[in-house]
Formats: sequence, structure tokens, C-alpha cells
Amino acid sequence: MDKRLSLGKLGEDIATRYLKRKGYKIIKRNYRKKWGELDIVAMAPDKVLVFIEVKTVSGPTPKIAGEEQMTTSKTRKFRRAAEVYANGDGKSLVQEGGWRMDLITIESGGDRARVRHYQNI
Repeated sequence: MDKRLSLGKLGEDIATRYLKRKGYKIIKRNYRKKWGELDIVAMAPDKVLVFIEVKTVSGPTPKIAGEEQMTTSKTRKFRRAAEVYANGDGKSLVQEGGWRMDLITIESGGDRARVRHYQNI
């Protein structure tokens, strides 16, 4: 596994642990279709289906913040993937509380990680 992929997996693992501590139920990870990918699909404590994009950066001073990696183009693809899932595989889950898109950024540095969670991006 190359460095970028292993950093991404580490970030998703950290985000998953963070979400579980906050009371989220993880439904699916790395949902991939030809039209896009969803890093994490989870049910929030308030019964809202949440699609989470995880952006991970490493080092003491990353060149670009995770938030800056979420470009307009990436947000558009993320939204399309979320809409397709919400109207397909996740349709029965959306009935209760609707759905939203979140961004979690991870700054990984040695044995520490800083998590930021942006809801309803």
C-alpha cells in the first residue's frame, strides 16, 4: 500500500473511532461505485443518515489543510454519490430523519491526531 493510501486508511480509522465515541452507528465504509465513493456512511444519534468525507494530512506543517482539499468539484462529486446512495441502497434509512453531508479532517502527527468535524457542508 502506498503512503497516500495508508494515510487515508489511517484517517478513516481515526474518524470511525471518533464517530463511534459520539454515538454514531457506522453503516458502511468505502462505498464505491463508478459514479463516486463515500468514505463513511453512518447513522447519527438523531437518526439522520450521514455521509462523511474524510481528508487526512500529516506532518508538523501540512502543505494544504484538509479543509482546503474539499474543492467545489470534489464537493459536487460527493453530493452526487450521497444522493445516489440516499435514493438507492440507503432509501430505507433516510425515511426517519433525512440525510446530510459532513466533512471530517484529520491532522496526523506522530502519535497524535487532531480531528475536526464539520456538519452539513
